[in-house]
Amino acid sequence: MKKTLLSTMVTAALLGSLALSASAQNIAIVNGKAVPKARMDALVQQVTQSGQQITPDIEGKIKEEIVAREIFMQEAQKRGLDASDGFKSQMELARQTLLIRELFEDYKKANPVTDEEMKAEYDKFVAANGGKEYKASHILVATEAEAKAIIAQLKKGGNFAAIAKKSSTDKGSGSKGGDLEWANPSSYVKEFTEALILLKKGQTTDTPVKSQFGYHIIRLDDERQAQLPKFEEVKPEIAKQMQQQKLVTFQQDLRAAAKVE
Repeated sequence: MKKTLLSTMVTAALLGSLALSASAQNIAIVNGKAVPKARMDALVQQVTQSGQQITPDIEGKIKEEIVAREIFMQEAQKRGLDASDGFKSQMELARQTLLIRELFEDYKKANPVTDEEMKAEYDKFVAANGGKEYKASHILVATEAEAKAIIAQLKKGGNFAAIAKKSSTDKGSGSKGGDLEWANPSSYVKEFTEALILLKKGQTTDTPVKSQFGYHIIRLDDERQAQLPKFEEVKPEIAKQMQQQKLVTFQQDLRAAAKVE
């Protein structure tokens, strides 16, 4: 009798242990159907990836959302909505989207951007943007006659900033008195750059400079050696851009190799 009782107790303990283990894998039982914890883990991961911190309050709301989805899903299935052609089409599109996302993530993991690649890209950026930077101001008008009249006004002591605010058709810089801020000369159109680099600090062009935008009166306010960010400061952005470019190339290669009839 003692052996039988002991055996019964052991069996009960084992069953209880199994029940606890099973319940640990679920967050709820809805209408007799278990809601697996894996669903909540997946949603928590999505929220975390979006940059939001998982607090106990957020975790509780995620659980409520998962349970609500199960309730609504059971009702939809009860009505046979999961058997409709429209639902099946949407499911196929969702399956394709998720599978393609997994493909791209797999490619990125297998083809990370190396430090050597990033440094080479940074060096190209430095080579293209090094040298001098210029702080210039300009007044842009539609006709040569307007530009010549403004130059004459400036020579008589007219205020450059005030005229720019009143007359410049470049409203962006005009609202700031014509200020174009610090920039590499290569960022301007050819005609503007050629005139700018001939000026001395504080000097204004004596004749209008024609470009595709109209007629410019240019003043050189200051110049300096280019202030470029250090490699470590821009490394994350370089990595992001280069990884995206690799992914674009991967997609293009797949399309080029595919036989489409």
